[in-house]
Amino acid sequence: MQTQNTNMNNIGVVTKKLLGHYDVHHANTITTCVLSAKLWKSFEVTNPNGDSHRVIAVHEKHMDPVAIGDRVTFRPVEDGTGMILDVLPRRNYLARGSAKPNPRAYSFEQVIAANLDQIIPVFAAANPRPKWHMLDRILVAAEAHRISSTILITKYDLVKGRKGEDELLSDINRYKEIGYPVILTSAKAKMGLDDLRNALINRTSLLVGKSGVGKSSLLNILDPSLDLKVQSVNASTGKGRHTTSHLEMFPLAMGGNIIDTPGTREFGIWGLDPNNLADCFPEMRPFIGKCKFGLSCQHDEEPGCAVRKAVMNGTISPFRYKSYLRMRMDL
Repeated sequence: MQTQNTNMNNIGVVTKKLLGHYDVHHANTITTCVLSAKLWKSFEVTNPNGDSHRVIAVHEKHMDPVAIGDRVTFRPVEDGTGMILDVLPRRNYLARGSAKPNPRAYSFEQVIAANLDQIIPVFAAANPRPKWHMLDRILVAAEAHRISSTILITKYDLVKGRKGEDELLSDINRYKEIGYPVILTSAKAKMGLDDLRNALINRTSLLVGKSGVGKSSLLNILDPSLDLKVQSVNASTGKGRHTTSHLEMFPLAMGGNIIDTPGTREFGIWGLDPNNLADCFPEMRPFIGKCKFGLSCQHDEEPGCAVRKAVMNGTISPFRYKSYLRMRMDL
């Protein structure tokens, strides 16, 4: 068993969070850590970029400052545990907010995971039915942080050759035409596994989707050593049961890492300027600033708006445009 030097700080990656404890991977070992008290505080200082400064205020943080995938410095202690001292700068991250903002309540950014290679929104072809507006929100959040996305459709065997397949393929084609890769899979029919494997290998991927869409079943087939819990959709409500109760990063035997998330029924956009929202729709980017209103155009009721013209002539999907208007109203 490896021993750790408790007199020096190490750098590791957070792979699991649970009840105030964090698993940190370093040098092929896992150290369970707690947070230093200072990480729950932010310090307001004078002359922050100068050599001399003083603290003028201390603010308590309301959300967990550490995310899965964060690179952190930690100090081991003699009992084999450790303390996280600092979070290193993030390459990127995915965050969410409240899907239905309450003006009387406090809202805080919830960082889901950091230092990602790709986001994989996961939706079932049926049981439960896909919520495309939710997919649009996830894609926008990824675009806001310039993280690539690959759309994963599970349970394709439930519609293949049946009523509903043509509608599903039409909906999927909307995203293919924009440029998003789409992988059709079925754990039962062993369909699409090679495509999914190629998308995951040697990359850190975050899976986001509703409960009951079949994420765990697929991952168990790709890598049986994961042994993830699987549970079916509730027959009476049509809603998925939560099988993943916390965020955790799993190494894949073929190379790469998967971050599995608890199922979510809503996905709120956080911290995005409404005036920059259109830039998070790749199909709208070529038309931004191309009308008389320039960059101040809100692409809503302005006469002559280039984005609206593109919707009218079919270059931009009316469904996606409706998602844009919904999100802009929320923001």
